[in-house]
Amino acid sequence: MQSLQNYFLVAMPTLNDSVFERSLIYICEHNEKGAMGIMLNVPLDLDVCQLLTQMKLENTSFSLSGKPVLSGGPVSTDRGFVLHTPMDGFHASMALTDELMLTTSLDILSTLGTSAEPKQYLIALGYAGWEKGQLEQELLDNTWLTIPASSGIIFNTPVEDRWLAASQSVGIDIWQVAPVAGHA
Repeated sequence: MQSLQNYFLVAMPTLNDSVFERSLIYICEHNEKGAMGIMLNVPLDLDVCQLLTQMKLENTSFSLSGKPVLSGGPVSTDRGFVLHTPMDGFHASMALTDELMLTTSLDILSTLGTSAEPKQYLIALGYAGWEKGQLEQELLDNTWLTIPASSGIIFNTPVEDRWLAASQSVGIDIWQVAPVAGHA
């Protein structure tokens, strides 16, 4: 099994009528036990400033208004995940690559809107998860296109453009991909 950690899953156009329709997922972990990822292109009706206010954190800043909170996936939607550029000092952080970390502890939220915040970050509520063998079967079913992840797409591409930008980053027009896998 090849690990898909640090890859994007790009939902194929045939994956409609689903929570994952036109989704782009960053795979944070993939091993023999299953996989875990964060959807990167489904904004909630909530921005970071509103989230911090609801959590009664005092660091609400005007600069955080309009920065969307994302739906990370349908699993544990009451849990928050911060995908960010490397920065040490948080209680529950995991280095994913040299360019990305995932933090799940509340201490990172107190830095947002201050000079101590990570250079780039996004916040998601919930995650996408697959049990052992489930993602591999979905790949065989031609549900997802897999491509190497890019921090540029994660942090510098508008949320609504990420799905197309990911496929275009490897020269693919996602709308031209055949709906079934071929076998030679």
